[in-house]
Amino acid sequence: MKQNRREERVGYMKNKYLTCMMMGIALSILLLSGCNFFNHEIGKMKEALKGREAIIQTYDEESNVIDRIEGKSISIGSEDKFAEKDGEGNTTKKSSVLSLTIGGESVVHVGSSLILYEKDLTNVFEEYAKTVDVQNMDRSIPFVNRMVNDMKNITTGKSKVILIRSQSGKPLATFVGDNVSYFATDIDKSTGILIDGKYLFIYRCDYTIYDASLLQS
Repeated sequence: MKQNRREERVGYMKNKYLTCMMMGIALSILLLSGCNFFNHEIGKMKEALKGREAIIQTYDEESNVIDRIEGKSISIGSEDKFAEKDGEGNTTKKSSVLSLTIGGESVVHVGSSLILYEKDLTNVFEEYAKTVDVQNMDRSIPFVNRMVNDMKNITTGKSKVILIRSQSGKPLATFVGDNVSYFATDIDKSTGILIDGKYLFIYRCDYTIYDASLLQS
């Protein structure tokens, strides 16, 4: 009887060990796949921007445009000399300093909010601001809902709305699309977003991605 119990206990421990081992392997594969996915996505974005036109804009805390650059063959990455590393040379904190090349000319940027987007994407917020006094509009109607409904010629039929805000929470850009996904980048405080096959890169910004049906009347 004792022998049977001992064998059952040993069998139970073996099964538990195998289960833990399999879970560990599965988790490792998942993490590795996630890293490969992120590297693949940021690589695809950099490759796509090589021959395409894109717009780069930086903003102050009030979402006023500081500068605007348009160009082709844009490369974007982190200035790795500002990354923090341990004694073995491994990166412990990614650099938040941007290094951009536009048609062979370079820009280094850090601090203020920045967006980079392919020229085929429409910044709905800029179009809306041309016809509406955003600063003095009726505050009783939620801003995003009103903008989406007023811009039906652009937003109708789109399933996602991306609202981007400055670090102080002021809206600075809005994009819409049917197929929207987001991914990590190798640059601190940044996110890459793919909108209907076109790339959007945001740096030091708040953002929200809505189902458009939640905002439309």
